[in-house]
Amino acid sequence: MHRTIALLFGILLAASSGPARAGGPAGSASLLKIPWNVTEHRLSNGMRALLLPDRRAPVIVFEVWYGAGSREELPGKTGLAHMVEHMMFRGTKKYGPKEFSNLVKRNGGRHNAFTSFDYTAYYEEIASDRLELVIKLEADRMVNLVLTKEQFEPERKVILEERRMRTDDRPTGVLFEQLRAAAFHAHTYGNPIIGWETDIRSYTLEDMRAFYKRYYRPSNAIAVIVGDFEIEEAIRLLDKHFGAIPAAPFAGRPDIREPSQQAERRIIVRRQAQLPYVAMAFHTPNFKDEDAPALSMLETILGGGETSRLYQRLVRKDALSLGAGADYTYISVDPALFYLYSQVAPGKKTEDVERVIQEEVDLIVRKGVSQEELTRALRSLEAQTVFSMDSHYFRASLLGRSTIASNWRLLEDYLPALARVKSEDIVRVAKKYFVPKNRTTAVLFPLKDKKGKRAARAAKKGKTAKSGGR
Repeated sequence: MHRTIALLFGILLAASSGPARAGGPAGSASLLKIPWNVTEHRLSNGMRALLLPDRRAPVIVFEVWYGAGSREELPGKTGLAHMVEHMMFRGTKKYGPKEFSNLVKRNGGRHNAFTSFDYTAYYEEIASDRLELVIKLEADRMVNLVLTKEQFEPERKVILEERRMRTDDRPTGVLFEQLRAAAFHAHTYGNPIIGWETDIRSYTLEDMRAFYKRYYRPSNAIAVIVGDFEIEEAIRLLDKHFGAIPAAPFAGRPDIREPSQQAERRIIVRRQAQLPYVAMAFHTPNFKDEDAPALSMLETILGGGETSRLYQRLVRKDALSLGAGADYTYISVDPALFYLYSQVAPGKKTEDVERVIQEEVDLIVRKGVSQEELTRALRSLEAQTVFSMDSHYFRASLLGRSTIASNWRLLEDYLPALARVKSEDIVRVAKKYFVPKNRTTAVLFPLKDKKGKRAARAAKKGKTAKSGGR
């Protein structure tokens, strides 16, 4: 354990020890606040940079974030953001196919990329004296990507196979995809990030070129550097490579709004599967809203580990697993979803699991939560945050995600805001959002073949309980 994290965790334990005042805020004994000593820099072409030095090891994480996720896709063109991410590794005018990856690997680094509803991000983790290399490579593919039919068609097949493996052949993958589609009627958050299969098969090379040209530009990008580097040198390198890219007008990201849900929605999914599954989704605000801290605490109280309410009620009786969670812990451009979900144990009924979930929510509305639950939830979230901060990658990603969604400075008040949550705040958000008209429920009913029946019998004999996310 690094000394800095050990020190922070020591503060956490000291701050959380001792009796808390009954009826007071969850953090009445908590003093923890993690500093974000970030330097901001804006290039002449509009690109932003966030710089966070950390001298503990001679490595850096470099990330480039684009405000271009599945949120930006037009009807019939879903999956384009993810497709462009794949093509970003297919070569530029200067570096041919695989040269980007080979250069990073030959210099002892690793790299990858990911697409979400709100963004596409690319990262490299490498020795700190190789910072200019990765800055140069990322700046090059921001504007010089080569998009040809010869590269495009094979990648389309790769993505169709990826979709088959991750969604179509996974019953719970289909369940959650259908749940989102039912929960959102107007917002593009209802589309899968990878895209609908019919769209993947039909969008064209020109569609992809247009998406790349519109969103891959300095004024829609954020660079994040965390690790062992000098701020002045990093700024010089960013200005040298990214600053050389001409500024280009950017119309901005689309304004998309989902109308309030007025009635409960329900879908049934039937797939070959071992066991039934229940998932509920509620529309909730993102991390910019004053209700977000209370929702984070409620998430932990309901489904955050073995001491959570739903674990105690369900896993010991009617379920093999359960979870509670929100889209990207509320860090999203627009309001998204809060999930409660559970795999139903062999021989148990889905309606019983649904009933228990709703009973626990109703109980919170009627009676609130205890001071002990608030303190335990706060300690859990503080510990998770503190230990995660030991990772350059985690901190860089938090900075990138929060800046794409709004403003990274909101992170500074994250733990203090959790510590201010009271029982009445939990009751307020439960009463406000966890109501039937705001709920979409999806239930998976297995269509069992012989193999599925054998697996279900085996699961019943050796039932194991576990809790966690999807």
